[in-house]
Amino acid sequence: MFRLASRQLKRPTPAIRRAVAPSAPSAVLASAHCSRHASTIASLGSNSKVGTIFAALILLGATSTAYGIYEFYTMFTVWPKEVRSDLRAGIKAKNQEDLGLSERYLRRALETAHTLPLEAFGTDPYLKLSGIAIALAGVLEAADKPKEAYEAYTVALQELQGAQGLSGKERLRAVAVAHKLGEMAEAYQRPEDEEERWLVYAVEEVLRVLRDEGVDTQLAAPTHDADQELKTIVAELELPKWVAKTDVVAPLTALGAFYNRTRKQEYAIPLYLSALNVILPPGNKNPSAENRCRGADLMNSLADSLMLGAPTPERRRQAELWVDRALGVIEKTRNEDKSDPEALSHCALVLAAALFNKGSMREMTGDLPSAKTSYTDSRKQSFLLKDRDGLLQAETAIRRVDRLTREKEAKTSITDK
Repeated sequence: MFRLASRQLKRPTPAIRRAVAPSAPSAVLASAHCSRHASTIASLGSNSKVGTIFAALILLGATSTAYGIYEFYTMFTVWPKEVRSDLRAGIKAKNQEDLGLSERYLRRALETAHTLPLEAFGTDPYLKLSGIAIALAGVLEAADKPKEAYEAYTVALQELQGAQGLSGKERLRAVAVAHKLGEMAEAYQRPEDEEERWLVYAVEEVLRVLRDEGVDTQLAAPTHDADQELKTIVAELELPKWVAKTDVVAPLTALGAFYNRTRKQEYAIPLYLSALNVILPPGNKNPSAENRCRGADLMNSLADSLMLGAPTPERRRQAELWVDRALGVIEKTRNEDKSDPEALSHCALVLAAALFNKGSMREMTGDLPSAKTSYTDSRKQSFLLKDRDGLLQAETAIRRVDRLTREKEAKTSITDK
């Protein structure tokens, strides 16, 4: 079983562990699934003032400081005056953890918004309309009403899909909502074809947005050389300034994770390669610590894709190369960049997983001493992270390797006699 930082999938031993960035939507990266992808809601409004407001007010609770209170009351001027009071009251009630009251205000704000002409919302009207729907859906999720939240997100996406003349930012909002629906479909065990439908739409739409901006979006194709794969990717996505890398990477990674989980790894590999090309494009000699750690996470996921099914010796070799590359990126990041604690925390999660996976690959080749070394290093890292599942996996693997070593020594002893 390949090991991920955010989730363990039960498969026959030796296990491969996956490390995945906390999902962001569009996680895109997720992957991961990813995905330091803060939740999809956090990134739903990327690159827009509306999105900034919701990220700040809904997720962080802006009313905690005097400046926050000022921002709280003034930022709502981007919405028509007819909905401002209910919207403000709904967000305030959420921050005060009165979810029932918040739901009532936000529902009324959304109903009122739907009675107004689009012109009342100014530029990017569907960002603002969907923003209210997203705020309501988030409250419903927090109130443990997943069915109603899922319906609210679905309606929001349908409205975006049915609208004419959407701006690029509004189309990216649809991508983010579809990604969120895919996440929820998995979390609440909806049918697989339903989850796939949302995620495929998210990927296809983000690629359409980029194509309309003149960006080459052909997905990367796997090669037989891990060092060459990044150089042979046709789609070196030079993103428009208003498109964040996360907008692209999250849906690619989420769909890749879906295909890995459903044993359609040949579909997952080009998605992961393309996501990696966005996060760590060839020629970028100074990527951020955050992007390096996300890239290492993706490399670990690529190795997972290569190891699914009945991997050939060549695919095993390629998988180990990707794990080695992930470990190298993490080491370089930890040694050279200590300015982003959150990114380094993500790197630490990926490190524990990648070390475990390195041990698993060494075990498969019969190199038991090297396997034990990697498993032991993974155990140490999991202990530092207080990751009980990772610690248990590593300890189980070490005991297994010790047993196999004793059996091998016993056979050698009998042969020598």
